[in-house]
Amino acid sequence: MTQTQPQAVEPCAVDLTVSDLPLPTSAEVDQDLFTTVIEPSEDSASDNTTAEENSSGFAGFGFSDALLKTLDEKGYKEPSPIQKAAFPELMLGRDLVGQAQTGTGKTAAFALPLLERLEGRSTQPRVLVLAPTRELAMQVADSFKAYAAGHPHLNVLAIYGGSDFRSQIHALKRGVDVVVGTPGRVMDHMRQGTLNTSGLRSLVLDEADEMLRMGFIDDVEWILDQLPEERQVVLFSATMPNEIRRLSKRYLSEPAEITIKTKDREARRIRQRSITLQNAHKLEALNRVLEAVTGEGVIIFARTKAITLTVAESLEAAGHDVAVLNGDVPQNQRERTVDRLRKGTVNILVATDVAARGLDVDRIGLVINYDMPFDSEAYVHRIGRTGRAGRTGEAILFITPRERRFVGNLERAVGQAIEPMEIPSNAEINESRLTRLRIRLGEAASAESNDETALLQELIQRVGQENELSMEQLAAAALKLAVGDQPLLVQGDESWLKTPHRADRRDDRRDPRGRDRRRGDRDSRPPEDNMMRYRVEVGYRDRVKPGNLVGAIANESGLQGRMIGRIQIFDNHSLVDLPKGMPDDVYNALRRLKVMNRELQISQAS
Repeated sequence: MTQTQPQAVEPCAVDLTVSDLPLPTSAEVDQDLFTTVIEPSEDSASDNTTAEENSSGFAGFGFSDALLKTLDEKGYKEPSPIQKAAFPELMLGRDLVGQAQTGTGKTAAFALPLLERLEGRSTQPRVLVLAPTRELAMQVADSFKAYAAGHPHLNVLAIYGGSDFRSQIHALKRGVDVVVGTPGRVMDHMRQGTLNTSGLRSLVLDEADEMLRMGFIDDVEWILDQLPEERQVVLFSATMPNEIRRLSKRYLSEPAEITIKTKDREARRIRQRSITLQNAHKLEALNRVLEAVTGEGVIIFARTKAITLTVAESLEAAGHDVAVLNGDVPQNQRERTVDRLRKGTVNILVATDVAARGLDVDRIGLVINYDMPFDSEAYVHRIGRTGRAGRTGEAILFITPRERRFVGNLERAVGQAIEPMEIPSNAEINESRLTRLRIRLGEAASAESNDETALLQELIQRVGQENELSMEQLAAAALKLAVGDQPLLVQGDESWLKTPHRADRRDDRRDPRGRDRRRGDRDSRPPEDNMMRYRVEVGYRDRVKPGNLVGAIANESGLQGRMIGRIQIFDNHSLVDLPKGMPDDVYNALRRLKVMNRELQISQAS
């Protein structure tokens, strides 16, 4: 685990900022909460110098020698701003609400003081952490285990769906001090009586807004209702929707509140750009971006499981080492995939939003949004996978012409402009290829000599003498062998790179919602790659309008209105483009749904 190097502050008024991304606007903070707002500091550089000259900044919070030794061995020198604000409150046993992104050191902010307050041995769990995904649960549990290295009597267990239930029961029976789990699996154990919460002292809700977005908030409230009345509750969330604010007011007692505000120069560690293109050109554009924009590690976000497989197959055919992370991947394979990405044995990961939630890999240098995210919070979480631990990162967003109107929402969410970007040209790709080859050649030449190096040098001399070749000719021949059979330079047709401009002019003939204005004029264009076209048995004869269809379908299916694609209305029927992978129960409900007093009788269009 890499510790973000924070900016030191004076111990009195906390007035700093550090964050990977600007936070979306939150609700007004209730006046009856104790609130610490961490603002930007202008003299952080000098503060850091002073801190490095002094002893560990963790020594002033009442931590034991064993814990301080563990932190020192792991290279932790100074607590991050959120840790400085949270440690004193949590060591006193206070409830706490923290608003902060991942990558700000929030796991250590609650894990260290909660571990330190665990005294002696116990047969029952005393700390419970709820996390929205399996990946985040495993990550938080690993952090607890690392921090507890100096306390060998403390046991930590991660429980989540997709892993063996019986082994979790055996571990709980042996005695566990800290349980980290997803809401569903924690509920299962509580209902079966295998997780005894009667001795629980502290509960942590990590990424509470994500649990709300994923529909776990009712499960979280059920768990809270079963816990002892006397317990400490800690809530961390990147944003503060009204529902999360309501939850904190109901279940937390006079909590301290900490808000990490961002500073522009911190946020701009992630360069954000967008490419406007048609869906038909996405795969080719993706290959060009990967060729021209080099990143130490790359995550590509796709909207559905089917798209992740299509993208991965295309990249493998182009010679990339790529792995897939979606809901169909078994848990043990998911863990191996993340480990390979962390170690660098695989460099490109294609993932869905839910599968990649909580993914914390420092070496990610580039995030590509292959599909427009469903909402601005999903975009914030996606690009937050890069630019971590003080590093810089890049985020590139693929958008179709009609999706450009949603970019403003994303810019407001991150407080930063998303720059337009052209699809890399042949010249840019060729320059990138030559640069990479030059770097590899320099690294190979400067590497330490060994027995094989001597053999290679002898072979070069022998071939040169036998064929009367100069060293330059031999070097060129060696480079050709290294490059392989594929041409070094790209020389294919690139006229299609200008297609988005033609598409823009075509789209000008459509109304702002992307619906054709021309009555009864069937659009011969096929649906976009991630969409499927359906026929519904209502039309102009029923006086139906696009808004009627959008509202009815959105209410019944749970889709956001903007996720419903092109609508074409004819005299006695209409065509509607909807996202692929519609569940059977939603499909059957839409068949019976009435619009303008007529059943849709939805069917797949021929």
